[in-house]
Amino acid sequence: MVAGALAAGAPGCGWSGGVPAVALEAWKGPASDAELRRWALSYAILAPNSHNRQPWLVDLAEPQAITLYVDRERMLPMIDPWFRQIVVSQGTFLESLVIALRERGVEPQVQLFPQGEFKPREVDERPVARISWDAKPGKPAAHKDALFARLLLRHTARIDYDTTRTVPPSVLAAQQSAHSDDQVKFGGTVQAAALAPLRAICWESAKVELGTSRTVMENLQLTRVGPAEIARHRDGISVNAVLPHLAAAVGAFDRSRPPAPGGTGYQQMMSWFEGHSKTAMGFVWLSTATAKHLRDGTSRSAEINAGRAYLRLQLKATELGLQIHPMSQAPQEFPEMKTFQTSCTCSSWANRRRRKLCRCFAAWVTARHNNIHRGARLPDLSKPENRIALTHAKRRRRHLELIRK
Repeated sequence: MVAGALAAGAPGCGWSGGVPAVALEAWKGPASDAELRRWALSYAILAPNSHNRQPWLVDLAEPQAITLYVDRERMLPMIDPWFRQIVVSQGTFLESLVIALRERGVEPQVQLFPQGEFKPREVDERPVARISWDAKPGKPAAHKDALFARLLLRHTARIDYDTTRTVPPSVLAAQQSAHSDDQVKFGGTVQAAALAPLRAICWESAKVELGTSRTVMENLQLTRVGPAEIARHRDGISVNAVLPHLAAAVGAFDRSRPPAPGGTGYQQMMSWFEGHSKTAMGFVWLSTATAKHLRDGTSRSAEINAGRAYLRLQLKATELGLQIHPMSQAPQEFPEMKTFQTSCTCSSWANRRRRKLCRCFAAWVTARHNNIHRGARLPDLSKPENRIALTHAKRRRRHLELIRK
């Protein structure tokens, strides 16, 4: 499940003032005479990715080919314990690379997991993809992708949106026009009545992530405050606002422990997330047939394809003059978020509209949970504790049936 918030705004308006030039150097694009693979990779490294971890490694040992690996030193073990977001981020990189290669007249062949697919909750040293092409003369030129022009303009705007500027319904059709993978389902809404429950899901799930010590600490340790840190690290979440910058300058921005509830740092952190959660003027989402992919052993391929589709979605939003922000908290798999997913979905049955919206966010985890228990030995029903467990299992199966409808 990949979800994003939409809002009207000029492309690039999310950049913070005073960001050091070295941190923006890559966004100028490569030299025109650069070697083909390095030229294309200069665009791929700008792909959106979870927490800006940039979890990619490439091998250029083979001519006319690029082999992509997960950089396992750049993962999110607390926030993303099943590494789903990291694998989705491989897809955004891959799609950017393919678009760039086509711009140079090359038609790449993409082979996912050439040495076998990762297990659903693991990543390992095997390659994610091999991208290759035929350099022989006389080959027909590749069809160029119009979205290439947006690769250097795309930006994730972590800002409050302007709620006076509505997003017209025609935007959803335009967004969908950039989506070409029928294995990844597209959905979205800009209806005013639908915004409030979706905003609530985003904000409530953000509070779970920020209220869980180990996940908020992972966020804090990846926060780069002020020009000096942004220039030094060039990854993570850049914060260049005045107050955090001043706090960091005098040693008051403490990243050794979670912010104390009620304190200034805590309030600023919560306000930041609440702002872009509650001001979204539209939502789009992408989903895959998780249970089927788990049965077929292709869940990681599906996650990569979702990432490729999301990259196209964001590039199209840029073309349309919109900003888009991934709302990644609700589908996360750490235990505290699962509690939220259950309570959010179950408490919404009385409201048919909200139930429909909530289940989009809960479907991915629920489908996985149901599949894990499939085929297990039936419990001894003479024991009361097993009767309770079986009742819960029936509820999960019934819930999955409702989600699939």
